[in-house]
Amino acid sequence: MQVVFDTKTLPVAKRRQAWREAICEIYLQVDCAAETQSDYSGFVREARLGAVTLTDTLLSPQSVRRESRHISHFDKDCYYVGIEHIGAVDIRQARGSSVLRPGMGSLYYANEPYELRCDVKSRQFWIELPRRAFDTRFESGRPPLLTHFSLSHGLGRIVADFCATLAAEGENIDAKPREKLGEQLMDLLALTLVAEPERQSADEDSVQRARLRSVQAYMEANLGDPNLSLSTVAHHNGISLRYLHVLFRAANMSASEWLRLRRLQRCHELLTSPRHAGKSITEIAYSMGFSSSSHFSNLFRAEYEVRPSDVRPTCAGVRPVRDTPSR
Repeated sequence: MQVVFDTKTLPVAKRRQAWREAICEIYLQVDCAAETQSDYSGFVREARLGAVTLTDTLLSPQSVRRESRHISHFDKDCYYVGIEHIGAVDIRQARGSSVLRPGMGSLYYANEPYELRCDVKSRQFWIELPRRAFDTRFESGRPPLLTHFSLSHGLGRIVADFCATLAAEGENIDAKPREKLGEQLMDLLALTLVAEPERQSADEDSVQRARLRSVQAYMEANLGDPNLSLSTVAHHNGISLRYLHVLFRAANMSASEWLRLRRLQRCHELLTSPRHAGKSITEIAYSMGFSSSSHFSNLFRAEYEVRPSDVRPTCAGVRPVRDTPSR
């Protein structure tokens, strides 16, 4: 693929600003707000396949916004399809929103205002599709926007593999065959977007449930860390903070509520276990990430309608440790 821009060619101190000027203001014509960091990294490589352009992109955390003023100077009428390799990108448009992540692809329209946001370093293929040519491939006259499609099986898997092959071999193919390959890529994408929508919806639910279990397992393993934050959870799981909140909709509670409840449940288990009768209530609270014994007691009473001391074992031979000496 042809290298459009790569921050590695620049001094570290100039990379972030150069990315904004070269990619956001010229190549894409968008507003770009990148996180302040000393070692910004990113690249854009592209392969032209006739009217279709395939890019391989590495992004550092940032938000990209295209507004009406950008569109008025944008000389293309196109869609973008994203295929995520690493990390996650939130796509927001007036029609709705979508989260691009490994195993799933999505499509949006470039000539309507939109926002892209990635909270972690991410890498993806972007496929630029001419709108008029792509619209003719749908009976409705327009593709379904911001709809996920699975890349793990069937047509979606073929699309992902096809893109990877085009990225690797495109430079070795003459212009005329490349143009035909671009047409074939549009055909494959159109078939993928209309094929088995119910199955794709089920796959999406399955992916979200599996990701939620993985995130919850990480949180469970780190309940005792008082510095565990939702941003940390999202970062260590390679997802955005926004997508973390989306995942927990399936749990019918927010991520922070789930974390607080699991800490309280573990404290309840420890408080009622004779094996831990030698630990004070404060020690148990601190061991599960609470930094204030009074705050823990208030949360415990709100959840269980009893004081933490009320659930301690009273069987013979067991003398639970108190936080204050009895008089």
